[in-house]
Amino acid sequence: MTRRVRLGDGIEITFADGERFVLDGSGAGDTTLVSHAHGDHHARASEIVASDLTAALIATRRSGADPTAVDHPAVELFPAGHVAGSRAMRLTDPDTGRRYLYTGDCSTRDRFHLDGFDPVDADVLVLETTYGTPEYRLPPTEESVAAVQSWLAETMDRPVLLFGYALGRAQKLQRILADSPRERVFVTDAIADCSEVIEAYRDVTFPGQRYGSDTELGAGDALVCSGSPRSPWVESLVEARDAVTAGFSGWAVDDSFVYRRGYDEGFVLSDHCDFDELASVVEAVDPEQVYTQHGFADEFANYAATELGYPAQSLKANQATLGDF
Repeated sequence: MTRRVRLGDGIEITFADGERFVLDGSGAGDTTLVSHAHGDHHARASEIVASDLTAALIATRRSGADPTAVDHPAVELFPAGHVAGSRAMRLTDPDTGRRYLYTGDCSTRDRFHLDGFDPVDADVLVLETTYGTPEYRLPPTEESVAAVQSWLAETMDRPVLLFGYALGRAQKLQRILADSPRERVFVTDAIADCSEVIEAYRDVTFPGQRYGSDTELGAGDALVCSGSPRSPWVESLVEARDAVTAGFSGWAVDDSFVYRRGYDEGFVLSDHCDFDELASVVEAVDPEQVYTQHGFADEFANYAATELGYPAQSLKANQATLGDF
């Protein structure tokens, strides 16, 4: 019997009539779905079921890409709360009525310019479990933002470098800086490109001038950038300008985060559900079957089965039989 949900090059969902959907991957299928525009979720298809903003961001972020966002009668899209344009997807098999909910990366928290994911009913839930263990219970966003604002005020005598993904975290950092004492905010080109696309599609603005080779950072300035604080250009900038660096992630709940990544400071700021929020999603969807992927997939599948009472399995590449789960 054909397994209806499997992990190949992306998540594959097959309807009873054989129609195959590939979600966040470039595997062979009849229809390609893309939840959001982070590089590890891109597809090579010229037509994708996605939000218009996701298609526009992919075109901006990947050289030579110009995908068209299309609809499919069996697919519904819901704001996923992860990054601008991100969508969860519910696929309904017309022959069986079976509903498959794929969250992609998601967050149920409202924050900044994003509405949190509001779970919908489904028979099968495919859930990302980046923070799928109890150690990852994250503080409220307001608490994290307050800590960042205090740090920004305390370090006004030095320039600061704030690190976040060019799509997602960086725009939130720009919004935080808009309410800070920092009058001059700079962003790298990759971040500026993403922010400008989002501004064109959404009623939101992000402060920040493009940082260039002729930009001279001084006390009180802020630069939002992506990449590693250990890169040569960052290290030379830190040394030349006596700058201080900060990283932002859900992983920052672990005290070792700043040392492992090479930051001076670390703050908890995440675009994913934490452990308790993942459990709440499962209970709100109330599916017959849960599949987990990414992060602590095995651990959360075990928790969903033993503590929440839902049949649950982690997805692994190229599974052939139930015994492979």
